[in-house]
Amino acid sequence: MESYQEIRVLPDPEFGSDLLMAALFAKLHRALGQHAAGKIGISFPHYRQKPGDIIRLHGTAAMLTVFGKTLWMKGLNDHVAISEIRDVPADAQHCCFSRVQVKSSAERLRRRSVKRGRLSEEEALERIPDSKSQITSLPFIHVKSLSTGEAFRLFIRRGALLTEPVEGVFGAYGLSAVATVPWF
Repeated sequence: MESYQEIRVLPDPEFGSDLLMAALFAKLHRALGQHAAGKIGISFPHYRQKPGDIIRLHGTAAMLTVFGKTLWMKGLNDHVAISEIRDVPADAQHCCFSRVQVKSSAERLRRRSVKRGRLSEEEALERIPDSKSQITSLPFIHVKSLSTGEAFRLFIRRGALLTEPVEGVFGAYGLSAVATVPWF
């Protein structure tokens, strides 16, 4: 991952930055699945309690150039600023940005088990107590599933900083539980 490109969500009086980031991320997700086939990873340089207002794309200069020519950001150009493709600093560290799926609601888990015919309502109440609920304070982006149409929170975890990169494949969200991206 010798190159990167930054996409910054610009402040807008009509649309909040979270809404614009969700729209940008949805378009990025579709484009990565169609055109990048696991070769582009992403990071969030302002990652704190929220992912921040910048998405950094990581890959080879050639891959980022080809990806940029797909016009995947059509309709968002007035709301984002895109940097040129740049070289990653030589002293960059490395880390993973991965998706974390949280089974947040015991009630939702019970409904799902009953709906799928795995358990009766009584069995679901007995086997899935409220203590099964999980809560996380990880940053997230609101996403709408292309396959089911359901909206959900995509929780993102930044892994530990490493001195050496770890090779691997990135998913259609540009995230990986194994592969690292430069962090600087």
